[in-house]
Amino acid sequence: MPPAHATPNSDDTQLRRLGYEPKLNRRMGEFGNFAISFSVISILSGCMTLFGFGLNTGGPAVMLWGWAGVGLMVILVGMALAEVTSAYPTSGALYFMAHRLGGPRWGWATGWLNLLGLVGGIAGIDYGAASFVGALANLQWGFEPTPGKLFLIFMVILVVHAGLNLRGVRLVSVLNSVSVWWHLGGVVVIVGALMIVPSQHQDTSWVFTHFVNNTGWTNPVYVSCLGLLLAQYTFSGYDASAHMSEETTRASVSAARGIVRAIWVSWIAGFVLLAGMLYAIQDYAGTIGSATGVPPAQIFLDALGPNGAKALLAVVIVAQLFCGNAETAAASRMVFAFSRDGALPGSALWSRVSPRTGTPVAGVWLAVGAALVLALPSLYSPVAYGAVTAINVLGMTPAYAIPVYLRLRKGKAFQAGPWTLGRWSRPIGIVAVCWVAVVTVLFCLPQAYPVTSDTFNYAPVALLVALVGAGLWWLKAGRSYNPPVQQSAELTELTGSVI
Repeated sequence: MPPAHATPNSDDTQLRRLGYEPKLNRRMGEFGNFAISFSVISILSGCMTLFGFGLNTGGPAVMLWGWAGVGLMVILVGMALAEVTSAYPTSGALYFMAHRLGGPRWGWATGWLNLLGLVGGIAGIDYGAASFVGALANLQWGFEPTPGKLFLIFMVILVVHAGLNLRGVRLVSVLNSVSVWWHLGGVVVIVGALMIVPSQHQDTSWVFTHFVNNTGWTNPVYVSCLGLLLAQYTFSGYDASAHMSEETTRASVSAARGIVRAIWVSWIAGFVLLAGMLYAIQDYAGTIGSATGVPPAQIFLDALGPNGAKALLAVVIVAQLFCGNAETAAASRMVFAFSRDGALPGSALWSRVSPRTGTPVAGVWLAVGAALVLALPSLYSPVAYGAVTAINVLGMTPAYAIPVYLRLRKGKAFQAGPWTLGRWSRPIGIVAVCWVAVVTVLFCLPQAYPVTSDTFNYAPVALLVALVGAGLWWLKAGRSYNPPVQQSAELTELTGSVI
């Protein structure tokens, strides 16, 4: 553990030792670092957005037991990633770790996977928030949530998130801190209202054992595996703590703790939220086929009436907006770091930092602009949009495992940071890599039968296109990709003395 009096200067010294000159403002503390990952995971975003998917794919039994099991595995993945983060606390995070542990090609592939996942995350989160805004407007004014109208709401949300991030990391940190309490308080309010107000609830046996299969597939094991995707989708984005390392004090410890803490707090709170929602279902078929287009809105409406439903929808929407803002921050830092190392077209522009706010201004706009492009298919094809946003998980999840795998391959040559798993490092790392391999396959499987052009899972196609594009760009510009090698302590001291 570093000394309690560690200062930004010691953090900057460590960053110079890794080969980078500090450019971002280090104004985020340990709680703020935890808060950004907790906000990106956002149980009030992921659980709510895919709640209808869960009702059709396994139902309550898979939703609850799947959440418990997936959460446990994700904690192991997070612990393994946190150990590597402690050794390499930089904004580049996953790709820098992969580069240092495996070489340029590993770093390049990891970086593109991570970046595509982050941008897909912005698109998925903010479009999901737009859908919930549309559901609230439907209850309040009879608004018809057409694709065009939802896309306009989505654009407004993107601009708001860009504007908030341009104000600087201090505001981002404050909003993330508020987000933690909003999410936890929101779970208490939602579950409390759903437990107290309705006169009728589902019984416990139904909540924990009722299995539903509306996928068209007949194998219950296969359907149960598909149903795990609700939890896995929600448990993504915790690498945000690593991406904010260069703006966090005592980063080698704070970022590692932020990753693990965000996962286990979300694990507990998310289980309570899902259970509370399931107990309150009044009409299962009506919930799935809700006129609002959002099954949770129908649960609120049936259990609490119009006014109560509107109030709880507002709680969820604010949480989703917090989530999208945090994801925008993480993605823009990834853009900054990847451009700093020459990996993006126009890197000189995207790596610029505002001297006034210490924010990568162009990087913020690139992140939200790319998310806007990814969401364009939603105007004409919900299936295509779902495939594009699935790149969030198919990009992010393998990117988590690559540094862990390379750390395992490195063996005793790996120099751990102050946050380490010790003798548990190898067994936890092996389980983490195996779990990620399983999840990656699950997200590529067809989710409905019969498989037609309307039900085909386009996610693996989107991933393949992304990887081919990254490969072609490597052939053209790979030589310009050059993350620094680690400096010696003597060189770091000399560099610090002349700057």
